[in-house]
Amino acid sequence: MVSDAMKPFVHPYIPNSVPEVKREMLADIGLNDVAEILAEIPPDLRLDRLLDLPAPLMSELDLKRHVQGILERNTSCVDNLSFLGGGCWSHFVPAVCDEIVSRGELLTAYSGSSYSDLGKHQARFEYNSLMAELLDYEVVVEPTYDWGSAAGFAARMAARISGRREVLVPENLGRERLSIIRELCEPDYMERHLPVRLVACDPLTGRLLLDDLKRSLSAATAAVYFENPGYLGQLEPGAADICALARAAGAVSIAGVDPISLGIVSSPGSYGADIAVGDLQPLGIHMSCGTGLSGFMAFRDDDRFIAECPFAIYTIVETDVPGEHTFGELLSGRTSYGQREKAPDWVGTQTGLWAICAGVYLATMGPQGMREVGDTIIRRAHYAARALERIPGVTLPMADAFFKELPVCFDGCGATVDDVNRALLERGLFGGRDLSGDYPWLGQSALYCFTEVHTRADIDRLIAALREVLS
Repeated sequence: MVSDAMKPFVHPYIPNSVPEVKREMLADIGLNDVAEILAEIPPDLRLDRLLDLPAPLMSELDLKRHVQGILERNTSCVDNLSFLGGGCWSHFVPAVCDEIVSRGELLTAYSGSSYSDLGKHQARFEYNSLMAELLDYEVVVEPTYDWGSAAGFAARMAARISGRREVLVPENLGRERLSIIRELCEPDYMERHLPVRLVACDPLTGRLLLDDLKRSLSAATAAVYFENPGYLGQLEPGAADICALARAAGAVSIAGVDPISLGIVSSPGSYGADIAVGDLQPLGIHMSCGTGLSGFMAFRDDDRFIAECPFAIYTIVETDVPGEHTFGELLSGRTSYGQREKAPDWVGTQTGLWAICAGVYLATMGPQGMREVGDTIIRRAHYAARALERIPGVTLPMADAFFKELPVCFDGCGATVDDVNRALLERGLFGGRDLSGDYPWLGQSALYCFTEVHTRADIDRLIAALREVLS
């Protein structure tokens, strides 16, 4: 009899751990041992022992308890009232969004072709159509990982279109977003190195300084990237002027926008931006440990832009049967899936499920709904701003024209953002994102976010807590 200790370990969830299955797979590729697969890796790069891992969890119940225990260590927005923003925001998610995206035919439809995945392709086409109307463009592409990724790929597109090698961005851009743009544009190992240059912003309003933009534009400028609203919440009244200056200099203008603002804020297409990017997360997507992000991109129906766009574009086309239409991918050969190593950009697994979710949200809301949610956000954010200004020592450096987010400065109170946020957390509140490290000229400031989910009572609760903390 063979003891249990002598038997090979077979994991209940991993079929490949069965010895017979391993042998069959190795035989199919002409090998005798798994170690032969690793032969090309130098021995000094291989770990010569097993990983130091805990014993495997062999039952579903044990696994569920283990994961639940990890999750319960989080302090979530379910248990606390959150005023955090900075790229991932608390917005209302209609139940229909969860219902649709959890359907098996969409949730598991990773990829396919026009003959095998019509439902997914039609859903993408409907999303494209709705986003195109919201943004005022003709072409909307398959979304990428997040806002920063979309902006970075847009800048690389602009460089290929213009034949130039420099990107201009606002100096007060969100630091995480700036880091992603630089990572996609600046590495020396890339064939096309694109330095990212900062353009000065007004320290009182946060808006891009047009005079500094004029000085910064040159024959090397491939793209001018700006945001409306900006990372610090400020609205950009000079958006059309920025686009015009970029166009006059032969550069591509790229506008970063919050899509949930577009029911009341001018669309990027209307003020002349060549490319629009942003994040779909406000459109019916739950926050998920800081994610739930999905970067979108849109532009005019221009062959130059379509040819240099690295993302899939889903569209509707006529078939050989008169009057019949189908859904499929537009010019798939131009992407890295078609060009392989010759592609100017490579994009992998994207966030297409969130495109479907955003499409459901936009179809549910309609134009009137988007106007109403935008108006609600503006009203509640400005109610909060007026209440914050009445707290002794608190100042709002950019409160004249903003959408849903604004910096709140505690310098006059003699308190640090860290102290304030710790005290708020004790009272069941998430305070604003600390800006003091990334934006030292703003002093001890935090970025607070107010959306349609914050009732007047919620805002009053925050104000009362701040008064108590700062007294």
